[in-house]
Amino acid sequence: MFGIVRPCTHRLSEGLKTEWMAHLCGLCLALRADHGQFARVVTNYDGLIVSVLTEAQSERTGAQRRTAGPCPLRSMRTAPVARGEGARLAAAVSLVLASAKVRDHVADRDGLLKRRPVAAAARRVAAGWDRAGARTGAELGFDTAVLVDAVDRQTGIESTAGPGTSLLTVTEPTETATAAAFAHTAVLAGKPQNAEALAEAGRLFGRLAHLLDAVEDRETDAASGAWNPLTATGTSLAEARRLCDDALHGVRLAMRDAEFTDSTLAHVLLVHELRRSVDRAFGSSSCSHQPDGGLSGSFGPPPGNPYAPSGPGGPFGPPLPPEPPRNRRGLIAGCLVWAGLACTCQMCCASNFNDPWSGQEREGLCHKCDCGDCCEGCDCCSNCCGGEDGGCCDCDCGCDC
Repeated sequence: MFGIVRPCTHRLSEGLKTEWMAHLCGLCLALRADHGQFARVVTNYDGLIVSVLTEAQSERTGAQRRTAGPCPLRSMRTAPVARGEGARLAAAVSLVLASAKVRDHVADRDGLLKRRPVAAAARRVAAGWDRAGARTGAELGFDTAVLVDAVDRQTGIESTAGPGTSLLTVTEPTETATAAAFAHTAVLAGKPQNAEALAEAGRLFGRLAHLLDAVEDRETDAASGAWNPLTATGTSLAEARRLCDDALHGVRLAMRDAEFTDSTLAHVLLVHELRRSVDRAFGSSSCSHQPDGGLSGSFGPPPGNPYAPSGPGGPFGPPLPPEPPRNRRGLIAGCLVWAGLACTCQMCCASNFNDPWSGQEREGLCHKCDCGDCCEGCDCCSNCCGGEDGGCCDCDCGCDC
C-alpha cells in the first residue's frame, strides 16, 4: 500500500468507510482479474481515487457492486466491492505508474537492486506491467503512452535540474500523468463536460503527490545520497508548503466546477483528507492514541474482563458466568490474518477489528484520536458536514471545507 491520501477510517462514517473499502478492494480485484495475482501488489490508496471519481459522476446502479468472498485483508469477511470501468482504469494507471517506480529504483540501485540479476528481473516485471496497463487502457479508450512519456521525461528533467530550477518544472511530468487519468474518468462516466475541471484537479493532485513525497523523503534521501527535488533545486520547506497550499486551493475550486451525481466520498478524499496529508507531511498535525494504560490494551484483554481474577467470580464477586464458546484460528491462519490487518492499517486506523486468533472485537489504535472535525474552521452554514454520511452539504456559501 502506498499513496498520499491515507484516511484514518475512524474519521469516516460507516457508510463512507464501506464505500472507501469497496473501491480499495475493487482496485485489488480488478488487478487480479485482468493481470493475475502478482499484479495485486501495486494496489495503492491514490489509485482508488480514479475509481471513486468515475463512480461519483455516474448514475448509481446495482451493477457497480458485487459481493467478494472472504479475504485475509478483511479478516476473512465478505464485502461489497466496486467493479466496472472505473476500477479497471485505476488498475491500468496503477500498473504503469508502479512500473515507473520500479524502474526508478533500479536506476538508483536501491537495496537488492544493486545486484544485476535482481535488477534484470525487476526490469522484466516493470516491462510486463507497462504492457498490461497499456492493454487495459486501450480497452477503456485511454492511451497510457501519456503516462509512459511523462515518466521518461521525468528522468531527463531530474538530470538537468539544479539550484535555481523551478520546482514546478520538476513536478510537471507527474502533473501531466495524473491530469490525464483524472480527465478520463469524465469520459468513462459519460460526463465529458467535466474533463477540463478534473484535469485541473488531477494536475494539482500530481503536484501535491510529488511535493509531499519529496518532503517526506528529504532526510532519508540526504542520508543515502539519493536525488531529491527540494535539495537539488535549493527549495525551502516554506516555499514547498506555499506551493502545496496553493495546490490544495486549486483542487477545491476544480472540484466545485465539476458536475457530480454523488460527490461525498470524492470531496472527503480530495479536499479534507488531501489537506490532512499536507499537514501530516509538514508535521503540523498528528494522529495519536493514548488510552488509559497505554497502547497494549488494544491487543490485550478488554478493560473489565469478566474472566480476570479481580472480576466477577472472584472471592467477593458474583458467580462467574459460563465463558462463551470461541472459534479460535490456528497459529498459521491467525498469523496470516494478523499480517493482513497490519498491512492494511486496520489495527491502527479501523474503529474496530476482529482479533486474528480469537475472533473477538478489538478497538483500533486510533479509534479515539483527535484528528479534527471534518469541516474544522467552516462555520458558513449550520448543516455543513452534518449529512448522514458525514459529507459536506452543497451550501454554495463560499465554504472552504
